[in-house]
Amino acid sequence: MRRPLAVLAGVLLTGALTLPASAADGKGNEDFTIKDPRITESSGLAASRQHKGVYWTHNDQDTGAYLYAVDSATGRTVARITMTGVGTPRDVEAISMGPDNQLYVGDIGDNDGVEWPYVWIYRLPEPKVLKDQTVRATQYVVKYSDGTRDAESMVVHPKTGRVYLIDKQEDGGHLYEGPAELSPSGANVFEPVTPVDLWATDAAFSPDGKTLVVRGYFGGLAYDWNGGRLKRLGRVGVPLGQGESVAYSPDGSKIMLGSEGVNSAVVAKDAPGDTGSDSSSSGGSSASPDGDDGTDGTLKVGAVAVLAVLVVFFALRRLFRRA
Repeated sequence: MRRPLAVLAGVLLTGALTLPASAADGKGNEDFTIKDPRITESSGLAASRQHKGVYWTHNDQDTGAYLYAVDSATGRTVARITMTGVGTPRDVEAISMGPDNQLYVGDIGDNDGVEWPYVWIYRLPEPKVLKDQTVRATQYVVKYSDGTRDAESMVVHPKTGRVYLIDKQEDGGHLYEGPAELSPSGANVFEPVTPVDLWATDAAFSPDGKTLVVRGYFGGLAYDWNGGRLKRLGRVGVPLGQGESVAYSPDGSKIMLGSEGVNSAVVAKDAPGDTGSDSSSSGGSSASPDGDDGTDGTLKVGAVAVLAVLVVFFALRRLFRRA
């Protein structure tokens, strides 16, 4: 989702803190850089289960209904999928892999403040062969039981296939639960089930469905799924900037944190509770107990710059509100 202040903060922070991106080893659990010049606003990320080291992503606003398969070993796009059977996308903010290798795409944003009476979710089978092709998708109409919402986070439980959304609010939103099975006819009503204490820009389930990670621009949270009754595990450090995506690596050992922009970096961090047995440029556990700031050493080097940018960010936000 484009937000003038968030974009400004992202640009300033990118200048203040440059995060290195190392070459991946093909397992899909190391840093990489998205090199396709067509991908300028990567807003979602999902690991393939059929293609080793491949991640699916998309722009939040594109010239068509496109999905991109990116090889994390090289950062290059190995396939562009054109979805058919759907309308013109408005604001695609999330992508998630469900059971049976089904890709779910969340056209759930508010497109710069437009309050849509309904949003869409698309579902399509992940192609068995990676090449540029068209794939027919099923389109689902989604409404919230308590009125319109802006959302950028959509997750599909890897065991049950149930779809969940998290609305985006600065003071924290809610996890919304969809029907047990989405229907292509009529509206699918999502109900709020529990608070989420974050200005959420994306979320991801662990491969076993036991942990939910939610990220924002300035931090993240890990939850024990606990049957949908979220139990907070701790904070998750994230690279500051226009951070729009999070996914688990296929083996569940890492969380992959992406951002918008040309040649955007995807940073791997140890998954919450993971022992960190595989080497990574981030090192250490990415989840910290409540009370810790959840920030890694790389970010602390630029702490003064970050604080300055945050002051500017919130000052400008107040000015925009008054205007």
